[in-house]
Amino acid sequence: MSTPHTYPSKIGLGLSLFIAIALIGTSIPMLLEHPVFWMGIAINATVALFITYTFTNLRYSIEQETLLIRCGFLYKKSIPIHAIKRIEESRSPLSSPAASMDRLEIIYNKFDSILISPKEKQAFIEELVKNNPEIVVLYRKK
Repeated sequence: MSTPHTYPSKIGLGLSLFIAIALIGTSIPMLLEHPVFWMGIAINATVALFITYTFTNLRYSIEQETLLIRCGFLYKKSIPIHAIKRIEESRSPLSSPAASMDRLEIIYNKFDSILISPKEKQAFIEELVKNNPEIVVLYRKK
């Protein structure tokens, strides 16, 4: 039995800035109201804390024969490594358990896929391929 290896998600500057600008942009008008709209500020602060929690607790673990994707207490998905057919580099903006736009698309089973963003992309890919040598890896042209 091998030791589980956990890869944290890469936190992308672009995605983080987009979220920060959206939250700050909606907070400024609330601060300029007279009286200040404190409820809106509190909601935005709560959203910011929640997003920070989500980004910092997003992990991808390779445990025995399974890829386990966890996002705090909110999201947990397991994919049998033998079911993974292909890994492709992606910049897709689709919603996914990924905190960066520098993503990997994991294609598994017959028609399933998921986008993730491990910080150590190459080591992550190598470990999956070591567990399933039939995985095809496609890199983006640079």
